[in-house]
Amino acid sequence: MALDIHRQIPASFERVHRGEYGYNAKQVDEFLRRARISLETPEAATEPVDSSDVRAVSFDPVKGGYSAAVVDAALDRLEDAFARRERDELIAARGEDAWLREIGNLSGILRGRLHRPDGERFRRPARKKARSYNTDDVDRLCRELVAYLEQDKPLSVDSVRRAVFRPAVGRDGYEESQVDAFLDRVVELMAAID
Repeated sequence: MALDIHRQIPASFERVHRGEYGYNAKQVDEFLRRARISLETPEAATEPVDSSDVRAVSFDPVKGGYSAAVVDAALDRLEDAFARRERDELIAARGEDAWLREIGNLSGILRGRLHRPDGERFRRPARKKARSYNTDDVDRLCRELVAYLEQDKPLSVDSVRRAVFRPAVGRDGYEESQVDAFLDRVVELMAAID
């Protein structure tokens, strides 16, 4: 299945001013080249890309690089395109019931953590001075996710992708890596549903 992503992802991106930091253009261009091949002619992809690769990709900061906001928006659209294709391929190969079971399993795993009490949803960093996320901010987003999953309250996948939490230090907050990994799975679920 060939998808036309050229209209959604430009050949090159707006750059920041020469003295400001943006994404390394060569890295962005190379990743998007691989992604286009994976989407348009997956059988020709020597280094296949999928939605989880798009979600996890990072680029080095360089002066005068591509605007991070513009590239991030394009990556969001690209991730959504891969998620749609992955859903369609799963349904074609194993049927809609298999897709619904997979979504249900992931939703159940995520809900288990979401239903923990405020202040107890994630680990606290072991080191006193470790960077962490403000527990109130994270818990607020978790309550919004419960409302989205269980009460059909509107919440966009982009608001989860772009969630920003105030910093905390050590045991005053939640461990950043655990929260980030959890939110990656939430994005995976939301992209598959929407």
